[in-house]
Amino acid sequence: MKTNKRKGFKFTSYQAPNLSPFDKLFEIFKELIVHTSGDFDEAIDWLRELDTEYKLTDENYTIDDFVEDLKKKGYVKEELKGDGTQGTGLTAKTERLIRQQALNQIFGNLNKSGSGNHKTKQSGAGDEFTGELREFQFGDSLETISLTESLKNAQINNGMDGFKITENDLIVEDAHFKAQMSTVLMIDISHSMILYGEDRITPAKKVAMALAELITTRYPKDTLDIIVFGNDAWVISLKDVPYLTVGPYHTNTVAGLQLAMDILRRKRNTNKQIFMITDGKPSCVREKDGSYYMNSNGLDEYIVEKCYTQAAQARKLHIPITTFMIANDPYLQRFVNNFTEANQGKAFYTGLKGLGEMIFQDYEANRKKRVK
Repeated sequence: MKTNKRKGFKFTSYQAPNLSPFDKLFEIFKELIVHTSGDFDEAIDWLRELDTEYKLTDENYTIDDFVEDLKKKGYVKEELKGDGTQGTGLTAKTERLIRQQALNQIFGNLNKSGSGNHKTKQSGAGDEFTGELREFQFGDSLETISLTESLKNAQINNGMDGFKITENDLIVEDAHFKAQMSTVLMIDISHSMILYGEDRITPAKKVAMALAELITTRYPKDTLDIIVFGNDAWVISLKDVPYLTVGPYHTNTVAGLQLAMDILRRKRNTNKQIFMITDGKPSCVREKDGSYYMNSNGLDEYIVEKCYTQAAQARKLHIPITTFMIANDPYLQRFVNNFTEANQGKAFYTGLKGLGEMIFQDYEANRKKRVK
């Protein structure tokens, strides 16, 4: 008599990863150090408060032991602060780990791959093999020749006696051209990024770090420049991102766009784009004489028109602008709609949740098209 064997899922209780006391605290520390903009002492103070509330340590391993291990393992170093006093700062090793953590949090579903990975629909002399075989054509690189298939073809065509291989026997593996992209990420650091009790700058920093780590590990032929804009705009290096703070600034969107386009004009890649993360309306422009015109009351027509002009200029340069608007005000959405229309770019009205995934998806989509 046959018995029916039922197949299904077996559910078990969740088992937390078996981490050492140091590793458990280190995961929390990496989060705190981003929230405190790289302030080691403040991050440790927060960690002590969490330890008091949630009993993260015991008598066998304390927060002081953790700090000593950070120093021994080369994650932090003693350094002079801006005021001349001695302090503790992060090493390059820790900064890299923070970027990796941001990548895992935001783009955790990605698998790392080798150099480049941006496909286009055009096949030819690329370095992304399609798996398709074809006959050798004049101009094909010798590296694309499939030795095994070519030898097999020669045997079939010419036989084993007096074996020879000719050009007509050669088989190559087809490949895709790869699009290379130059991206400028603009981050708003005006005062509104921390207003109303909502920390908007930390998610923006995480997105910048994750995007940089993604490009470094998966698309090394692409370029990423990061700029911040308040009353003015300036370039920051990747190592400066964890330490980025909001200032008492207005929002000079025009200055940010001008700097972004200046950077992209110097790039040799055909495909170029601007990502702009902002939560506020443009409220400042710099005049030709160096003075600033500022107006935070509503949408100033003079400032807004200058934004539209920059959007149109970017369009002429074939530079699409994707705006990630962290705001729900209807009048601001109308501005972004008009701005996007002038550039023929894209706009996303989003909260902080899911911001990273949205930027990645748009980045991937833009990689697959070639801007003429």
